[in-house]
Parts: sequence; C-alpha cells; structure tokens
Amino acid sequence: MLLFTETITPRIRYITGFVGDELFGSPFLLTDDIGTYRRSAGPKINYSATAIENQEIRIHPVSLLFETDVREQQVKCVSADNRTIFFTTSGYLPFDIFAATFYLISRYEEYLPYTPDLYGRYPFSSSLAYKNNFLGKPLVNIWLKDFAAQLKIKFPSLVFKEKTTRFLPTYDIDEAYAYQHKGWVRNTGGLLRDFFTGGTARVRERLLVLTGKKKDPYDSLEGMREINSLYQLSPVYFFLVAAKNAGVDKNILPHKNSIRTMIKMQSALYATGLHPSWQSGDQEKGLQKEKKTLEEITGNPVTRSRQHFIRFTLPGGYRRLIENGISEDYSMGYGSINGFRASVAASFLWYDLEKEETTGLRIFPFCFMDANSFYEQHQTAAATLEEMRNYYQSVNEVNGLFSMIWHNTFLGMDKRFAGWRAAYTSFLQQVCIPEK
Repeated sequence: MLLFTETITPRIRYITGFVGDELFGSPFLLTDDIGTYRRSAGPKINYSATAIENQEIRIHPVSLLFETDVREQQVKCVSADNRTIFFTTSGYLPFDIFAATFYLISRYEEYLPYTPDLYGRYPFSSSLAYKNNFLGKPLVNIWLKDFAAQLKIKFPSLVFKEKTTRFLPTYDIDEAYAYQHKGWVRNTGGLLRDFFTGGTARVRERLLVLTGKKKDPYDSLEGMREINSLYQLSPVYFFLVAAKNAGVDKNILPHKNSIRTMIKMQSALYATGLHPSWQSGDQEKGLQKEKKTLEEITGNPVTRSRQHFIRFTLPGGYRRLIENGISEDYSMGYGSINGFRASVAASFLWYDLEKEETTGLRIFPFCFMDANSFYEQHQTAAATLEEMRNYYQSVNEVNGLFSMIWHNTFLGMDKRFAGWRAAYTSFLQQVCIPEK
C-alpha cells in the first residue's frame, strides 16, 4: 500500500509502520513525490490536505505528525457511527486515523504536565480514554478493523494480514511465600503483627506453616504449572529479586536457595522476565544489579521486564530499560484500574517522543490485573470473572492480543482470595481448549 505525504517525518514513518503491519503485515510504502503517487496503479492513500485524483482515498491530516515538539493538543472526542473518534477532519474518513492512533499508542498525553498518583505514576483519571469512557475498549484495533473494511471495498484485491486472537497470560511473583523461608526476624515481627491485626487465626496459620503442618498459602507454583499444562498456556513469569526487603518489595531474598531453586525450575519451563523492584526505581544501578542477579540464577540473558506496582514514567522509565538491555516490556497498563492504557490490543515498538525516534523496545500491553480488581476496584471473584470475559470479548472481536496479570498469591490458598483461582480457571475453560 502506497501512501503519499508532503513531508515524510519520523512520526509518519513510525505510525504507518505500525498501522501497515497490523493491516497487511508490512509497513506502508511512503512517497513525497506526487508523480510517483499519480503513476502508481495499485492501492494508495493520499495523506494530505489537497486532493490529487478523483475518487481517491484521502485522509486529511491534522498537524500532529508534522510537529517536532510536545504540546497541548486540541483533542475533542465525538461519536461517528457509534465509534469514538477525535482529530476530526473532512477527508475520506471523518478523522485523522494516523494522528489519533499515534496520540494514543505513543502515550503523548503522559509527556504533558499532570499530577502524579499516590505512587508517583501517571493517573488513569487524567487520560483521554477514562474521561471519554473508552478505557475499556481497544479503540485503535476497532478503528483499524473499520478502516480495513473500507479499504477492501475500495481495493478488492488487497490482501490483509491473517490474524487470530492471541492469549498471553503473565504471572508476577512478588512474594513467593507468606511465611516460609523468611527467617526468624521477619516471622517474629509477623507473629506480633498478626496477633494485633489478624487475630488468632492468622497466628495459628503461621505457626502451622512454620512447623510443616500446613502448606504456605502463597505457595501455588505447582498448581499454576498444572493449570498451564491443562490449558496449554505459554505464560511469562516475572520475578522480583531485590537485594533487600523494603516497603512493597517483600519477596524472599535472591541469595536464599529456596527462591533460587524456584526461579531455576520455572525458567526451565517458561519464558521469564525481571520484575524491577520499587527500590530499583530510586537507585541508579538498581535495575542493572537486579537484572544481573536474575541472569546469574537462570543462566540466561534477561530481556523482558514488568515494573513492580507498574511504577514507571515516560520517557525515563523506558530509556532505562533500553540502556540495560531490555527489549520487551509488559508494564503498559494501569496499576489502579483495569483497561487499555494505550487503547490497543497489540504489541508495538515504543516511540521516544522527546528524541523523535522509533526504539527497539517492544511493548506488550495488558488490560487486566487481579490486584486491580481486588484492591482497587473492590470486586468479588464472580464480578471479576465477568470483567475478564468482557475484556476478552472486546479483544476477540478485533482478533487482538489479550494479555493479563495474575499473582501467585491470588492462585494459592489464602482465605482472602477464596474463589479467585476458581474464577481464573473458569475463565480459561471458556477461552482455551483443555488438553485431553
């Protein structure tokens, strides 16, 4: 597919590369030469303010993709054919689909001034998607599906990329055990805390686990392996390996044999990534040290990551990953509400807006996390099952990537999370084909 534009900018190369790959499996061919455009007899699009031929597909651009800075944009959402759109223009489409898609997946709004949330993150409440009620939809995929249908009418010979819905489960191992392998200092403090806050039931449970009479309620990796096998899943596991415990970094320290053995076993079976700790975000060499620790344990290079507590900001957070050899990140979602942070159900390369360049860091967005449903949205397991179904249906309708996050804590035997493992397996029964 040929696309004419009066000026070929880095932003145009990036977004036509993404859109072209999603539609056809390859980027658009770009030209800024009208003669080349006129001579082409194949499918083509005029991305300019001036008509070149009669009955052509012309997308009238807004200025966004021709700019070289980051500024407040005039973004007004309207409804067209029951679809939310913005950057409205008067071309073949009622809006500039390339600029609107770029605005969403580049996370343009996250470069603008905002008031951080409690954890220093970009707040979902500031997003265009939340304010205009499309946070729960993969809007970019919906636009592209509609666009493909219109292109097919105009150019019947076009061959589109064959796509099927892809399910990508991921697991965060923030705290492998509730009581075991934490040492007598942490357990003594835990006993005192349990006594004053959790009552005798929590004290009794801790003592039963520590004396070997009961399984640790967070120890669920064996059961998770059974689930993965039954439903033929190919998950990615993320391990927190902070050198010391502090604040929300509570995992077993990585020098202990119990956690090292666990990580080695999981990494031999599944794709594995780093779960950079909260502390690593405040330490210049923290990410590098944790990456090296995980590589030493697994014996393999670490190229995947997901930030603990989804704690990152743009562009600094992603630049640090690139500088440390990370090529895939799975943090693109919110840590306080479920939904599509980048409004897309597909992986994409990160575009560094300040440097105006396409990077090699591939982003895998998620739309669901168990902790959001439980701690932030205060849902029951039954309500969460319905939520997962709704998100999956939205993604399935556009043959997109459905990625979700579960924690071992929710899939174990802790009474706080009773019914959540069953909700997960009920969901899997509907979207996967169990092994017979």
